[in-house]
Amino acid sequence: MPAVLRRLSISVAALALTTGGLALGAGSAHAAAVCSQDYLPLPDPTCTPGATNPDVTQDTIDSTICVSGWTATVRPPSSYTTALKRQQIAEYGYSDTNLSDYEEDHFIPLELGGAPRDPANLWPEPHYATGSGYTSTNKDAVENKLKTAVCNGTVQLTDAQNAIATDWTTALQTLGLS
Repeated sequence: MPAVLRRLSISVAALALTTGGLALGAGSAHAAAVCSQDYLPLPDPTCTPGATNPDVTQDTIDSTICVSGWTATVRPPSSYTTALKRQQIAEYGYSDTNLSDYEEDHFIPLELGGAPRDPANLWPEPHYATGSGYTSTNKDAVENKLKTAVCNGTVQLTDAQNAIATDWTTALQTLGLS
């Protein structure tokens, strides 16, 4: 079942339970985990495959991602991302449910034309080092270098998007930017 449909069915089930007078507590949320942490520091590709913004193409980068401040015009409000983060922390089965320990990350970043509001492109990325030693801060640095390379013409947009979606920890090396 596609991740979006799985999330929808979980949300419908939760709504049905709460409408019926039953409350979902923190313990029951963990039972609903459908996403694996086995891929960390990457998201589970079934739950978070990534998605792109159709308004951002190689032909439009000079009026979109390469314009200073452009991402602020498409970034979803925290009311949206916080609710999604709470839901996805449960879906990933994280034992740490403290929202401040995660960044609701755009897997394909807005800086590279990632879809702003598509749940297939958003996931609760831990701020803390996972077994690999990587943190959300490490990914942010990769995103910035890739955006610079795309905007200065060193790398094509789709190549940068594919590299970061395949494995952000090796994206710079894959593109010869390390």
